[in-house]
Amino acid sequence: MSPSHASDVPVYNPRNYLNSPATGLKSWLLTQDHKRIGVMFLVAASVFFAVGGLFAMLIRIELLTPGPTIMDAMTYNRLFTLHGVVMIFLFMIPAIPSGFGNFLVPLMLGAKDVAFPKLNLLSFYLYMLGAVVALYGMIHGGADTGWTFYTPYSTTTVTKVVPILLGAFILGFSSILTGLNFIVTTHTMRAPGIGWNRVPLFVWSIYATSIIQILATPVLGMTLLLVAVENAFGWGIFDPARGGDPVLFQHFFWFYSHPAVYIMVLPAMAVISEVVCAFSRKNIFGYKAVAYSSLGIAFVGFFTWGHHLFVSGQSAFDAGVFGVLSMFVGIFTAIKVFNWTATLYQGSIAFKTPFAYFVGFLFFLVFGGMTGVAVATVSLDVHWHDTYFVVAHFHFIMVGATVMAFLAALHYWFPKITGRMYPEGWGLVGAVMVILGFNFTFIPQFLLGNEGMPRRYFSYPERFWALNVASTAGASVLAMGLVIVLVYLLISLKWGPIAGPNPWHSRGYEWDTASPPLPENFEETPVYTRGPHEYDEDSYANPPPVAPEPKHAS
Repeated sequence: MSPSHASDVPVYNPRNYLNSPATGLKSWLLTQDHKRIGVMFLVAASVFFAVGGLFAMLIRIELLTPGPTIMDAMTYNRLFTLHGVVMIFLFMIPAIPSGFGNFLVPLMLGAKDVAFPKLNLLSFYLYMLGAVVALYGMIHGGADTGWTFYTPYSTTTVTKVVPILLGAFILGFSSILTGLNFIVTTHTMRAPGIGWNRVPLFVWSIYATSIIQILATPVLGMTLLLVAVENAFGWGIFDPARGGDPVLFQHFFWFYSHPAVYIMVLPAMAVISEVVCAFSRKNIFGYKAVAYSSLGIAFVGFFTWGHHLFVSGQSAFDAGVFGVLSMFVGIFTAIKVFNWTATLYQGSIAFKTPFAYFVGFLFFLVFGGMTGVAVATVSLDVHWHDTYFVVAHFHFIMVGATVMAFLAALHYWFPKITGRMYPEGWGLVGAVMVILGFNFTFIPQFLLGNEGMPRRYFSYPERFWALNVASTAGASVLAMGLVIVLVYLLISLKWGPIAGPNPWHSRGYEWDTASPPLPENFEETPVYTRGPHEYDEDSYANPPPVAPEPKHAS
């Protein structure tokens, strides 16, 4: 089948940010273009995702048998620490805000760039510097404290915890600079016609995330620095043997690290709000409710850290207050879920790969969120505390939801970033394997935790063997799914069909310019007379079939 008209053939944008003003390595390393910086963040975060995933597979292989399988206990302790550090600080926190956020926020606001392009480039190099320092610690002995660095153990361990703490400290500055840029950009650089009620929902969530990054990250930075100082010089800050208070560390740590949960999940929700409209061909249901609930989650998130300390000896009153406040997060999250679901009603669903990941996201968010409400209840939390139930809950709500949104974003905006399409059939195969593999991995861990298997243990009784084998088998399916995604996306970079400016017929503002975008984003400053999620016009509610794909792009 061939195109009926020459104009039906998608056209590659010949002058774009990938080849202009230059294509050399130096032009990328010194660039101040938000799109190139976003791409560099995406590439770096994806590499660390692969590294963290490799660590996870080694952990699952070790747990394939009740006793030692491929490593000793100390290596196992170091490996699950490095897995947590890499996945949280180097992948999940920066991947969507710093990667897709950098690339898309100015495009979605009709701006030429972010407010502070030089600070933007600095945030990338701080990210890389923090990663290098942390990797130095990992290579030269690693740490065995877990990613939470609980005291007093982290202040006395002989492993190389100090470089890893300093690496996380530096990464915090990158996060703060990125958040600062997004807040100022959103306030000052919106194109004419984009009032607050026309700001894309992606930007609303990134904005809420940025507030958390600026307010909470300094607390973690100072806390990790204190642990590093105590470990290096023997000061008595958190170690009770030296007159310190270990519970104080937990208050400081979770004051940041619980809001940090929303630094990871809010950007994922940002992606989903865009994807659900584009692939159901429907206006978003309850725009204001979805937008303001992001701010609600960010606000309430600052008052819920105490639910991590239910067994630390805090009073019953405190535990009750923190438990109730934690459930408010569930209310704001439910507002989003109900509105996304209502958006689907009577929509014209296009079941493409990004939509498949949207379905996976919804399942993991709802299932994981319900288990979150359960562990916010004191009596249940005491039963499941420090068991694999918590591991499974954390991975469902954090890793599952974040990875689903990351992959949805990667496929939805792949044509915008590269100008090319990926193979849709392989996309759906990869999505099915990733979603099923994730379930096969962590549902057995819910059961293990409920039966009492503690987390972070190197060995376990034989009665837990079968479920651990099932979990490792699920992890293998998940890994194969991710490898398939990696392979076809890399092939598509070179040989993928030309996408054209807007292959999804999306109403998002970012699609109003060429794909890949121009170096200056728009030929002239756009003026908007509509919202970013309006599919009322028939040509958008019922778009024409996608034009046949040319065999090559040049």
